Amino acid sequence: MERRVVVTGLGVVSPVGNSVEEFWKNIRAGVKGFGMITKFDTAAFGVKVAAELKDFKAQDYMDRKTAKKMDEFTQYAVAAAKQAVEDAKIDFEAVDPYRMGVVLGSGIGGLGTIEEEEQKLLSKGPSRVSPTLIPRIITNMAAGNVAIEFNCKGVCTNVVTACASGTHSIGEAFRAIKHGYGDIMLAGGTEASIVPLGLAGFTNLTALSTNPDPDKASRPFDKDRDGFVMGEGAGVLVLESLEHAQKRGAAILAEIVGYGATCDAFHQTSPDPSGDGAARAMKLAMEEAGVRNDQISYINAHGTSTPYNDKFETQAIKSVFGEQAKSIPVSSTKSMIGHLLGAAGAVEAAACVKTIQDQFIHPTMNYDTPDEDCDLDYVPNVGRSVPVEYVLSNSLGFGGHNATLLFKKFE
Repeated sequence: MERRVVVTGLGVVSPVGNSVEEFWKNIRAGVKGFGMITKFDTAAFGVKVAAELKDFKAQDYMDRKTAKKMDEFTQYAVAAAKQAVEDAKIDFEAVDPYRMGVVLGSGIGGLGTIEEEEQKLLSKGPSRVSPTLIPRIITNMAAGNVAIEFNCKGVCTNVVTACASGTHSIGEAFRAIKHGYGDIMLAGGTEASIVPLGLAGFTNLTALSTNPDPDKASRPFDKDRDGFVMGEGAGVLVLESLEHAQKRGAAILAEIVGYGATCDAFHQTSPDPSGDGAARAMKLAMEEAGVRNDQISYINAHGTSTPYNDKFETQAIKSVFGEQAKSIPVSSTKSMIGHLLGAAGAVEAAACVKTIQDQFIHPTMNYDTPDEDCDLDYVPNVGRSVPVEYVLSNSLGFGGHNATLLFKKFE
């Protein structure tokens, strides 16, 4: 028997706040989390702007010894998971650990640790490489450490689909509960790739904005957009079967009713110009939920601020909704927090849940010059209070990976 799946907890660490409350307050208001990179010297780099975390301290969530055994991407995941579990008010004495699982994705894993240990290898020899290198860098360690923290002995896995990792992780956790493989899942994504190698790689791929003004560098759907801004952080959702949540008296924040996953099978980095893969992901999510086009209240776009992504995602939305597309509000969280890569979809999912709770759609910032190829309602620069029932959240990853989640106001 298929079961209904609900969201009962949220956790976020982001460039505009290290709690859900601060994150949501700031993106509601259009606050941007961009600045000049402080983590390393960018004198030799063509890009110097990113969306770093501010005032994040791993010791707020774990002891110093434990933190040293983790790369930052895992620290962020544990922090967001702790917030989400506290928000859900889970009594672990009353929960079956074998029915509680974790699906947490990261697109890149411990890139900063790889850099550090490679330098040791080259300068001091192989004997000086840390014995914690491997467990610090592999992408599954975010899920593994969260499972250890909360004694989750059920389904525990890791999705790596580049920038769609967080959305796919939530989708797979949704399916695990829907089809009876667990009662509670901690799901989301995490990333910590604002390091020299990450910045150089994305810069030389010509994926990043070269705008030197942090305030204007990320401008999704705007005619003058020229690339994305790297961000970092994590988002974790607590998902439960409706029956389990009601039995323990949990507050229900929203319901997940659909999930679509497709592949463009087109190019390593470019989306399919037709938008077919992204369109099919949206259609699949709506078909699973039995939802009509005219029931969608809002679309949280992938909206990276790259010339191709924004154009092709717009095309995908229009191919699904036709003329109705112009009446559906669409906005990009990345206009304020940058692109969190494997964490993007998870943090944006948290924004979708808050959108439903508050009946408020956050803006797309820096949308100043309309583009004839991007002609939808992008909620420019000022958010709006509107009735919201069904929300689509899109993520599109390198390799042609597309994922869409469909959230619903719980009733």
